[in-house]
Amino acid sequence: MEDILSSIANMGFPIVVASFMLLRMESKMEELNETLARLMAAIEQLK
Repeated sequence: MEDILSSIANMGFPIVVASFMLLRMESKMEELNETLARLMAAIEQLK
């Protein structure tokens, strides 16, 4: 039982950090997609 609790304690921190980073990256990825869409539209207007 103590081994299980130790494993949860050791794995909990990386899981929380990974989840936090994924949530932050999601907003950045959406912003990047919008920027790329605007860039593609600008390039199309130049043709």
